[in-house]
Amino acid sequence: MKHEAIFAGFGGQGVLTMGMILCYAGMKESKEVCWMPSYGPEMRGGTANCITIISDSEISSPIISKFDSVVALNQPSVDKFESAVKPGGNLFYDSTNIINPPTRTDINIFPIPASEEANRLNNMKVMNMLMLGAFVEVVKVVEDDSIVYGLQQVLPERYHHLIPLNNEAYIIGKKLAESILAKI
Repeated sequence: MKHEAIFAGFGGQGVLTMGMILCYAGMKESKEVCWMPSYGPEMRGGTANCITIISDSEISSPIISKFDSVVALNQPSVDKFESAVKPGGNLFYDSTNIINPPTRTDINIFPIPASEEANRLNNMKVMNMLMLGAFVEVVKVVEDDSIVYGLQQVLPERYHHLIPLNNEAYIIGKKLAESILAKI
């Protein structure tokens, strides 16, 4: 098993954190992992993405241009990476804020109302965990308890009181994806 994904959005949306949590989860399960971030000079609002690879065997290179899955949190990321999804692959996007949804017919598309749900939880910072939950529900690349472990590793200790809220968002994201899968 090898899954190559890219998480993309604006800086400050937790894009790099999603990939890092996934890598820690993979390491907990003794998998080979790769996390390659890319971001502009801005602290917030610039573009950010990270390539994340989880594999049962050695990873030859982190430099890839086609992905099994794309997780896009904003319109520029959908526009840029829709064509980078391998045929038969997955495109997850925050349907709350995307004006022009993806149009490809040879991939699986998962519109997740992540911003709407994060707003309902009164914390927009958990939007990334909603998207990560949807991703893991579909791809099943790691176990849920490994994601909780990854969250504990990535989240600074002073924010560990937010782990239950992040976990709740993760579970909601899984349920949102599950309801989409039921319709396919």
